[in-house]
Amino acid sequence: MARPTIFDQELADKILDRISDGESLRKICCEDDMPGQTTVYRWLRQDEEFRQQYASARELQADTLFDETLDIADDATNDWMVRYGKEDEAPGWKENGEAIRRSQLRIDTRKWIAGQLRPKVYGPRVQQDHTHAVDEDLAEWLGRKTS
Repeated sequence: MARPTIFDQELADKILDRISDGESLRKICCEDDMPGQTTVYRWLRQDEEFRQQYASARELQADTLFDETLDIADDATNDWMVRYGKEDEAPGWKENGEAIRRSQLRIDTRKWIAGQLRPKVYGPRVQQDHTHAVDEDLAEWLGRKTS
């Protein structure tokens, strides 16, 4: 069976649903029954309605990815592993640093992507300072006192 290339709203809806659920377009398009990425990009260029639906799906994807960060942070499944003691030590538990670092990477990646997809909601907060110091030489030239 050949990959689909002609726009079909039912197929587009499946793609948009999966993006909204957090899947990447690349992963979706790797499946044999899905169009290739270049086909989807062509659909985006040619169809305004699909382009708007895709943008909405990406916003929902950001929400899904951000929600996943809490699930990952709360999952301590592999955070500890059995430590087998030496002959004179009792077995115990030790921190699984690799699993913890991997979880942190997964969280950071999702936060970054969510911030890129919905910067007003998940992006870094930027504050601008509109105050400025008056240069004394400039103030003197203007005939004003600075103190």
